Amino acid sequence: MKRVVILGAGGMGTALALLFRAAVPEVVLWSRSAEHASAMSRDRVNGRHLPGIPIPPEIQIRSSLAEVLAGADLVVAAVPTAYLRGVMELASGHLDRNVPFLSVVKGIENGTFDRPSEIILETAGPRPVAVLSGPSHAEEIARGLPASVVVAGRSPELNRLVQESLSHEAFRVYTNPDAVGVELAGALKNILGIAAGVCDGLGFGDNAKAAMITRGLVEVGRLGVALGGLAATFHGLAGFGDVVTTCYSPFGRNRSVGERIGRGESLEQILAGMVDVAEGVPTTRSVHALARKIGVEMPITAELHRVLFEGKDPRIAVNDLMVRLPRGEWDS
Repeated sequence: MKRVVILGAGGMGTALALLFRAAVPEVVLWSRSAEHASAMSRDRVNGRHLPGIPIPPEIQIRSSLAEVLAGADLVVAAVPTAYLRGVMELASGHLDRNVPFLSVVKGIENGTFDRPSEIILETAGPRPVAVLSGPSHAEEIARGLPASVVVAGRSPELNRLVQESLSHEAFRVYTNPDAVGVELAGALKNILGIAAGVCDGLGFGDNAKAAMITRGLVEVGRLGVALGGLAATFHGLAGFGDVVTTCYSPFGRNRSVGERIGRGESLEQILAGMVDVAEGVPTTRSVHALARKIGVEMPITAELHRVLFEGKDPRIAVNDLMVRLPRGEWDS
């Protein structure tokens, strides 16, 4: 590859630009905000999302889609799920019909229940699309700390291309044939991140949090398999690995939202003061509706939905989970 274009100048988009720079001659980072792009280009730092991390002068930063997409060999989608369709509709008229996509978007679209890769295909037309997921906070990647992720998609050639372009001594990329499972795991883990934060905010301790994570993985995997994913994927880097990071890291936006809710703040107050998007909030709404539609039992997700969107006291929600009818651990 000679030219990689990253749509989205948030933390992950910027961190990926730093990674691609090691193997690709031309890396272009696109921001929807001309003001943000200008500030980053001038200061050579993403002060809004990754303060203190220098951006090398070789990385171009632009706000014109027509300009950045011309001649792209790979386009990386790194915008929040809620904005992805709008960005893709704007980009579609400037895309070469054969250029492949890599998605690092972790969510499920409200209303349509579409995964990010499905949104890309619906707006940009048939083309190779891969997804990259796993325990990978942008704050650590940008600092060069070790991380391992997986890339999955229907095109083995694209998977290998991404693997070869991103892998180096501090970033290991595995391939996985289960694109559906990898993408779902990346979205669903954010629900558990919020739930883990609620446990932290309520002061419930390690035992309760470990139980929530373990049982949460069960229901996440149950939905993922029902939607076509492989059970093993939810025990791998995109599943269990990302859940651990999301539920324990101080960088976790979703865990932070849950913690503040557990301490008594309202969701509206929390979201109003956030710069970054906590994908788990809209994903909880989408997944709760989807699980009910297809008849998959997800008790933790259901209780979290009641806390986030129906005003239920989180202590009562946890109590209601604890007094559910006894059952065997391996019951479906």
